[in-house]
Amino acid sequence: MQKMKTPVTEQTSTISLLAEVSRALNNEEDINKVLRDVLSIMSEHMDMIRGVITILNRDTSEIVINESFGLSEEEKARGRYMPGEGIIGQVVKTGRHKVVPRIDDEPMFLDRTGSRNRIKTEHLCFVCVPIKAGKEVIGTLSADRPVFTENNHTGKVPQRRQEEEYIEELVNMLSIIASMISQAVRIKQLAQEEVRGDLQSGSPEIRASFSFYRGEMPEKDDEQYSESHRPANIIGNAKAMIIVFRMIDKIAPTNATALILGESGVGKELVASAIHYKSHRAEKPFIKFSCAALPESIIESELFGHEKGSFTGATGNRQGRFELADGGTIFLDEIGELSLPVQAKLLRILQEKEFEKVGGSTTLKTDIRVIAATNKDLEAEIDKGTFREDLYYRLNIFPITVPPLRERKADILLLADYFVEKYNALNFKGVRRISTRAIDMLMRYHWPGNVRELENCIERAVILSEDNVIHGYHLPPTLQTAESSGTPAAGSLQQRLDAIEHEMIIEALKRTKGNMAKAAMQLGLTERVMGLRVKKFGIDYRKYRP
Repeated sequence: MQKMKTPVTEQTSTISLLAEVSRALNNEEDINKVLRDVLSIMSEHMDMIRGVITILNRDTSEIVINESFGLSEEEKARGRYMPGEGIIGQVVKTGRHKVVPRIDDEPMFLDRTGSRNRIKTEHLCFVCVPIKAGKEVIGTLSADRPVFTENNHTGKVPQRRQEEEYIEELVNMLSIIASMISQAVRIKQLAQEEVRGDLQSGSPEIRASFSFYRGEMPEKDDEQYSESHRPANIIGNAKAMIIVFRMIDKIAPTNATALILGESGVGKELVASAIHYKSHRAEKPFIKFSCAALPESIIESELFGHEKGSFTGATGNRQGRFELADGGTIFLDEIGELSLPVQAKLLRILQEKEFEKVGGSTTLKTDIRVIAATNKDLEAEIDKGTFREDLYYRLNIFPITVPPLRERKADILLLADYFVEKYNALNFKGVRRISTRAIDMLMRYHWPGNVRELENCIERAVILSEDNVIHGYHLPPTLQTAESSGTPAAGSLQQRLDAIEHEMIIEALKRTKGNMAKAAMQLGLTERVMGLRVKKFGIDYRKYRP
């Protein structure tokens, strides 16, 4: 027998495989072609003889082969199972992976496809892992691989232990790829739902089949989902945010590393917090660290800690953030700002769960989940040589992109109301509402600073308000430009003054329920001047009367 490649144990091989799978999942819209490409990549990197992706049809309770590598169309058509039937059926039924070290020795191996008749099976092992949506099994990913033999045995480690490590590595790799497949399929489902814009209500769980393939409608409408699953610390009902909520629900119960992407000010830290507090680590520490907040010279000490005397000023031992976060979660904001030496140490923690303090020689173990965030294009940073490619692919297994505020305008008023209440309490104010004019300006603005900029605008407006109403003239000048307010640039000074005067008259009439005399008194005008102003702006004071 020809000596085969060892399983994907070397770091470079693992990274290369995951990188190619990630690119295949992200760069192609046709999901069936995506899955074919993934199986082809696995065959190249993992010596896979055959690979199969099955789906569970909820309507018929039948498990069918969706895509395959190494099977003919006839063999593929014969691959049909019921839950509990054969190895694949058992994996679907139990939700647990199954390993057959030697296919010939397993009586439960049905070989419905008949493909094993073409190839000798005594030198093949079979591994099958579930593909899950949340907690529900929606299909399986399986592979035939050459068994571990003397040809692979190095002699340095007992053969039985090497064989166990060989199989464990294979199971882990297939499980990661199955998770990536599930996530990619769900994202494409949601994109399809976005295009349809016609959601139907149904089961509280994600429909346990790749309904995207069959053109089925999704099982749950966005409003119901947002009310029942929206994290308590995040405000939003826009469809773009509901996608984020669903991704949080999917990754929170796991130990997987997450990479949160998005512009500055969108709330990446809130997403990280939601993941932590929805996980089984919720009672453990949640440590936040900004990689851009400190000089490079002390970041390593802050993250990993240091020993007494390790450098000038190190007068005692110090625990680093990774040590403090043991058992919990560490959130690394602005991960793209880390230097290359620190990136290398971070990669070791992600892979080996161990590190040394600065100036120390003792290796420390840590059980942590890492959540990273950045507003940079990390692939561009890789091209520039400022970010490690292997670290990027280790972080990018489960990316979550938080949309900018301009893509979720339906949430602007929800957020504005929340910030009004927040800064009322902090500044002992009593603002009750936002004027129509101010609302229009908030909705027209493009918000380059995202939610953070909106919060700052509302804080300023609450402080400036004198009549418990936020008016347009309380908002920053950036929101009162011709482009954001909808007024032409010509004569902008006079038009801005007219706009303020018009708004103040309308608000006075609303407060006095259309009483011209009272409104004039509140504004410090005579009734005659008030009448002229109302006529000038074409205001019908009668519509404000009860």
